[in-house]
Amino acid sequence: MQSNPSKDSQQKGPLEGVVVVDLSSVVVGPVCSLTLADHGAEVLKIESPDGDLMRQLGGGGRNPGMTGKFMNFNRNKKSICIDLKNVKGQEILIQLLKKADVFVTNMRPGALQKLGLDWPNLQAHNPQLIYCQMLAFGRGGAYFNRPAYDTVIQSSAGFAATFEKSAGEPRFVPMVVTDHITGLVSAQAIGFALYRRTQTGRGELLEIPMFETAAAFVLREHMGNMTFEPPLGPIGDARVLDKNNRPAKTADGYISISPNTDAQAFAFFDAIGRPELKDDPRFCNVAIRTKNSEAYYQLRSNSLVGKTSAEWIDIFEKSDIPCMRYNSLEDLLKDPHLQDVGFLQEIEHPSEGKIQQIGLTNQFSGGMRQDFLPAPQLGENTTEVMQQFGFSMTEIKEAIAAQAVKQDVRKGNAT
Repeated sequence: MQSNPSKDSQQKGPLEGVVVVDLSSVVVGPVCSLTLADHGAEVLKIESPDGDLMRQLGGGGRNPGMTGKFMNFNRNKKSICIDLKNVKGQEILIQLLKKADVFVTNMRPGALQKLGLDWPNLQAHNPQLIYCQMLAFGRGGAYFNRPAYDTVIQSSAGFAATFEKSAGEPRFVPMVVTDHITGLVSAQAIGFALYRRTQTGRGELLEIPMFETAAAFVLREHMGNMTFEPPLGPIGDARVLDKNNRPAKTADGYISISPNTDAQAFAFFDAIGRPELKDDPRFCNVAIRTKNSEAYYQLRSNSLVGKTSAEWIDIFEKSDIPCMRYNSLEDLLKDPHLQDVGFLQEIEHPSEGKIQQIGLTNQFSGGMRQDFLPAPQLGENTTEVMQQFGFSMTEIKEAIAAQAVKQDVRKGNAT
């Protein structure tokens, strides 16, 4: 790997020493770079003078540009404010990219080419660069270079259609799920490319299209019968799409229950006082229950109203039947298991005061990142990073005077 200009000896994690220049915004790119940052990479978040749009979206905050949603997607990153409409700003970014390991972007290809940030140009400057571009639609297809957001992809890639089949009308998953999926797939691809670079010594271009990634996600689940030629039946996993496939009502709320194996199903029949169902020709084995999934789900949905959620969970746990209480969004914040594993951590943010942040959800025995950085103010790290990459204070002051870069005045020392 290339040498890391940072000398932060506290940084740990499997990606320690990897420098990522992140020219992305909103969710899909920041999910990717957050994943890299949480695992030890040094992520330099490049922002325009207006900042990432997420600084204005997703609810309020205590200070302008620091919404809770922005902070959840942008911890462990350093903010460098560069005006890429300014030629000098473009030159500064290219200087950073010459020393970087990874470039992450969700800008459209035409815009990148105009800025001199296309793959051929950057490869010439830095042959070891891993260039990861998240696209709405893949190159070579009819939709290439169209703009898109998560809901556009959910609609076109079949997510909304699964609701139509299960609930009678197309709807969106009420979170930006295709952005999350594509961001995580992009981080995964970068890890693969970094490994291959250890073998070849060279970087490469990664193109991760949202539409195709999301469509693959849906169709692996639901293509089923259409895998065969001729098809063996209609598209869609009827078991998953059944309208009764949802949390089951209890006397005081809901629980989720999933007795799938024969042992689990038969234990479930015993638990609800219906042992005779073990011999019912609709439910007597896994294959038969799959064919009669509608009746099986109806049974599960209609059998639990006589006891409370806690009573059912106690009964099902004793029989080793997979079950869990239903959590509202508010419940998640006080879930006992999440509290036990330290899922939410209370920290003191330098400008935002006391906040809760989500801890790391996976661990590596070789060590994980310890030097957690709070989400930055816009341009908070401009001077620091430019110095780190070899710019003199004179050059930094000239760039600020030319309005090519900006430094947060609460953190700056160059003006």
